[in-house]
Amino acid sequence: MTHMNTRQKGSTTAALRAFAVIVGLSLLAMVMTACGTLVGAGVGAGSGAAIGAAAGDPKKGALIGAGVGAAGGAIYDATR
Repeated sequence: MTHMNTRQKGSTTAALRAFAVIVGLSLLAMVMTACGTLVGAGVGAGSGAAIGAAAGDPKKGALIGAGVGAAGGAIYDATR
């Protein structure tokens, strides 16, 4: 009876370990995908604010630049 309980604990531990590996790799993939999007949004917001400041409305330029940069970063990540 004790042998059977040990076997069940071992298979449960192996299943939890496999599940943890799958979750960890999924999180890593999500972080790597989001990296380009966030960088694109940051660069877009900075350049949009600079262009907007020259045009007279830096806040609107930053918002538009962040949106365009995030879209560009996501497209770049999807193709790479």
